[in-house]
Amino acid sequence: MKYELQTYTLCDGWINTWKDNNDAPISFDTREQAERELEDFFEDLRDAVECGDLEDYDHDDFRVAEVSE
Repeated sequence: MKYELQTYTLCDGWINTWKDNNDAPISFDTREQAERELEDFFEDLRDAVECGDLEDYDHDDFRVAEVSE
């Protein structure tokens, strides 16, 4: 199994919006890798909110999902 980080969107529901430098979808070999990446992302968002560069966000708009290869 693979895991991906998904973002909830109003138009498409839960989708993988995470892309690499070649615009290919990113997936992870383990749930732990995906969760660690998501926590790093949340840390960056917290920093941006604290600096006033970004409005607050909802953790519930992001998730780790198991996907078939």
